[in-house]
Amino acid sequence: MNTTTPNIEPLFLRLPEVAKRLGIGKSTLYPWMKAGIFPAPVKLGPKIVVWPAAAVDAWAQARVEQFNSQK
Repeated sequence: MNTTTPNIEPLFLRLPEVAKRLGIGKSTLYPWMKAGIFPAPVKLGPKIVVWPAAAVDAWAQARVEQFNSQK
């Protein structure tokens, strides 16, 4: 019997997870959002903001493609 749980990706990421996933400091995200460089978070409740994991991954992939196209 397999008692391990599958590794399921979360649908939403909190600020520390976004920063870790991108390899940047949390304080970097705020200026990026203000400048329109990075997507704004989604408000789930009065004190809960998250980023859709798919949006973070798509943004990161677009940055990689943009960088590669400039070579």
